[in-house]
Amino acid sequence: MEKTYRLRKNEQFQKVRRKGRSWANRWLVLCALRNDLAYSRFGFTASRRVGSAVVRNRARRLMREAARLRRGAIAPGWDLVFIARGPLREATFHEVDRAVEQLLRRARLLLGSEEETCD
Repeated sequence: MEKTYRLRKNEQFQKVRRKGRSWANRWLVLCALRNDLAYSRFGFTASRRVGSAVVRNRARRLMREAARLRRGAIAPGWDLVFIARGPLREATFHEVDRAVEQLLRRARLLLGSEEETCD
């Protein structure tokens, strides 16, 4: 994912966590906050509770790829932070992909769904 579409600084992550809304499922937590841009930005994080550095990097790669594949279908103008949960360490890519889709639907951030985007 290009740098333009990524949240890079700790302050950006903290702002989304503090001021945004969140949704969770077994594998992930999604935090979303409106931004004033014409595109959405993404952040991915995994704490040490998820596992070793290798496991955490794998978790972030899986989440990043699932979000990248759906980037065109995600409503513009949002900062999104995906947080890995412990069970993600055993998840396959298809399970992570489904989990990302489920959270985006619950947050009403997928374009083309019957539901409108949330404010």
